[in-house]
Amino acid sequence: MRSALVRAHPVRLGWPFPRRSPQLRPFMTSSHRYEIRDVESLSQRVIPKYQESQEGDLLSLHWSTPLRNIFVVKKDRAPAVTESLIEFVSHVTSSYPSTAVILEPKTAEEVHTSLPCPVYTAQSDKLPHSLHKKVDLTVTLGGDGTILHASSLFATCHNVPPVLSFSMGTLGFLSEWKFVEYKRAFREVYMSGAGVGDRAPILEDQNMTSPAASGQGPTGWSSVRGKSMGASRGARILMRNRLKVGLFTADGAPVQRDDDSVPMQGTLGRDGVYVMNEVLFHRGKEPHLAVVDVYVGGRFLTEAVADGIIISTPTGSTAYSLSSGGSIVHPLVPSILLTPICARSLSFRPLVLPSSTPITLRLSEKNRGRELEVSIDGVNMGQGMAFGMEARVWNEEMRHGKNEWQGGVPCVMRRIVGSEAHDGWVGGLNGLLKFNHPFGEET
Repeated sequence: MRSALVRAHPVRLGWPFPRRSPQLRPFMTSSHRYEIRDVESLSQRVIPKYQESQEGDLLSLHWSTPLRNIFVVKKDRAPAVTESLIEFVSHVTSSYPSTAVILEPKTAEEVHTSLPCPVYTAQSDKLPHSLHKKVDLTVTLGGDGTILHASSLFATCHNVPPVLSFSMGTLGFLSEWKFVEYKRAFREVYMSGAGVGDRAPILEDQNMTSPAASGQGPTGWSSVRGKSMGASRGARILMRNRLKVGLFTADGAPVQRDDDSVPMQGTLGRDGVYVMNEVLFHRGKEPHLAVVDVYVGGRFLTEAVADGIIISTPTGSTAYSLSSGGSIVHPLVPSILLTPICARSLSFRPLVLPSSTPITLRLSEKNRGRELEVSIDGVNMGQGMAFGMEARVWNEEMRHGKNEWQGGVPCVMRRIVGSEAHDGWVGGLNGLLKFNHPFGEET
């Protein structure tokens, strides 16, 4: 059966569908099944507020109106995860009829015939821009790599939607929830903001083409049976801070990406792109060690001779930085980590710096290689750092006034009675990294 593409606006989408004459009506078996629609036809996103909580250092999620547009990202080449995605989407769209589901183009083509509802997407190069305007909530099904991939799609977005992550990968240190908890987890996020006895329907939007706009019964919070969570029971949020990185020429002009480079969405320009885990500068295939001048807070620190240098967030402290001898840092500690990779000098040790400290790296004229490879959250940028260029890394400004939290990646945490913000993090160290596991005992 051919896929049916329903266009709400006169745009041409680029995923692999056969071209049809504008006069031909797309063939479909029903009005809602087997459809892939343009994400631009959805209503604008709802940006929630994050309030300080009485339950420790985590924040509390609060929607002013019910969320509507959910972006679901899954792990590739994992049939079990695909089945879980179908189960999750089927439950959400049937139990919360005002919601619409956005998928990546490849995923939409793979699963849309198995779903009882239309899905929304856009061509790959247009998707990030649309996501910034449309997505209320991001849901990931996979491991840490899936979370980083989802985060990379918001690499130029200041207000990232909340991220609800289910651990279905090989490690899952960043994933907070088990998939068997998906009904409880989604309800908790969806109802964050609905007061006790609140039956207010979703705001009407004439431009919205999701199921809520088709008159299929009650919508929004009024469509959910049972008691609400209450105004003080918002989902718990851990705000993970990010870094920004930009490449510049010797005269201070931003370096544009090569046209054929692997896309992080946006350019490594003056405004930089956001980094959730780390930015890596590495000698790559060159046989010689990299020689890099390191400046901290505008002051020369050292001439580093090493395989490379990692600059990471506290979230990334348990990734490549940890494997290279860096410290483990709690995600609530505002800091930047500077970690050398196999430094020639044994005195060059990993550093933990205040989050407000800008870091500049310049490729030394002593460097014998052509350029250094640059990777962001595991994605090679294609555009390397050549002689005469410099990389600038600085911290993201996250908070603007009391309870006016902006920036960062808001991650939904599990609610456990009597728990604190560090419980999940400590559990990850113990259960996944086997932190300080007794010598000689079986794992």
